[in-house]
Parts: sequence; C-alpha cells; structure tokens
Amino acid sequence: NGKHPDVVFLAEAFTRPAMMHTLAAVGFQQSYTYFTWRNHKRELAEYFTEVSQHTSAFFRPNFFVNTPDILTEYLQFGGVPAYKIRAALAAMAAPTWGMYAGFELIENIARPGSEENIDNEKYEYKFRDFAGALKGGRSIAPYIATLNAIRRAHPALQQLRNLRVQHTDDDAILAFSKYLPAHLSETGTPDGVIVIVNTDPHAVRETMVRLDLSLLGLPHEASFTATDLISGTTHTWTKDNFVRLDSFSEPVHVMSI
Repeated sequence: NGKHPDVVFLAEAFTRPAMMHTLAAVGFQQSYTYFTWRNHKRELAEYFTEVSQHTSAFFRPNFFVNTPDILTEYLQFGGVPAYKIRAALAAMAAPTWGMYAGFELIENIARPGSEENIDNEKYEYKFRDFAGALKGGRSIAPYIATLNAIRRAHPALQQLRNLRVQHTDDDAILAFSKYLPAHLSETGTPDGVIVIVNTDPHAVRETMVRLDLSLLGLPHEASFTATDLISGTTHTWTKDNFVRLDSFSEPVHVMSI
C-alpha cells in the first residue's frame, strides 16, 4: 500500500459471514455483500444497520446491484421499477456501489430455474446499443446519472457510519437518513438527506414517515424545507410526513434538507 496507494483490493466473495468479515479484517478495502439478496423493507433495514453500525470499523461494503450470476427474482419480475429501486438503494446507502453491464437496459431474462443472466459475457460477446435504447426509452441511464450526481453533491451520502433507519408505518416503504454536521464536512456546512423507497415494485404505497429529527441535527418540533432531488419539488416537512410512492412513476424520494 505504501508503494501503490491508489490500488484498492476488493474481496469478491459471496460467502459465509465469518469468511466475508475475515477477508475485510485482514485488509481488503472493499467487500461484496449480501445486499444483492436483501430486497424487502425489514431485511434491508436490518442489513443497513448491520453494515453501518456493527461492522463498519473494518468492513467496507460495495453494494453491487447485480452480476452475471446474480439476477434475483426481484429483478427478473419487477420490471423497470425494481431496477430503479435497487439502484437508488445502493447509490444512496453505500459510499461505493456498482452494477454489471446491461443493468441500465433492464436485462432481466435469466436462464430457467436460476439467477444467471441467460446471455452474458461469460459465454458470448455482447453488443449493446446504449444510444438506441436511450432514444427508444428502454434505458434508465439518465436515472442512474441523476443518482450519481446527487452522490457527488452531498457529502453525507459519501459516508457509511451516518446511515440511520427511520420509522415508517407501511411494511414496504423503507426510510433512512444520512447527516453530516458542519464540523465534519469539507464544505463547512451541514448536509442532510432523507431517502424514502417503496420496495414493492408492483404497487402504489402510502405511509406516514416518522422522523427522529435529532438524527438530522434539528430540534424535535422543527419544520424545515425538504427538496426532492429526483423530482425537483419542494415541501415543508416536520417530524411526521405523509408520503405516497407510485412504483410505476417514481418509487423513490431523495430529500435534501
């Protein structure tokens, strides 16, 4: 590392927790994780808490949304909403995330009875018409570009240990926040982001989001301006807020406060 400080060692090991954690402890700077198989609210909340609070002293997660061998049923049958949901979760929750080529084109056909992409680079040369897919409305590349632009603009999202799961009343809507106080921010200003995701790619969901504002550097009874960085709309929020997320139009709010 002293000779080549720019080299990053990635543990590409989807294995048992003890081995995965051991590889991180002995020096791998990044690790693939079980995020790929955590698709529903409760399991996502538990896993986000684990990687941000319990193992963050040594385990640096890379949230990969898919690989040639891992095309989960969630992606196979969730359509465009599922792909947007998974990209937003990975991009907003982890400092490092990634995707296998073709994800943005919603390549969701698996070999029957498996999680493997039926036509992938392990077996054939792939030609992808990214420009044609974008022109024909068959690509979510602009959505992914938006997520990455949000990440660059908000230093709170570039941290891991500041992730805190927030409460919602619905069993499919996950909310979490990230906050970076001014004295820890390179910009010298505080940065707070609230992410709310409908993890059900097949439905419209409504809920109350009940925020612990102390996790965002705000008084308990404060009202504040929240701007949705995806839609551009602005709202006045408090600790309790009604949210409606339609997976067929926009399944995610990313709110800057």
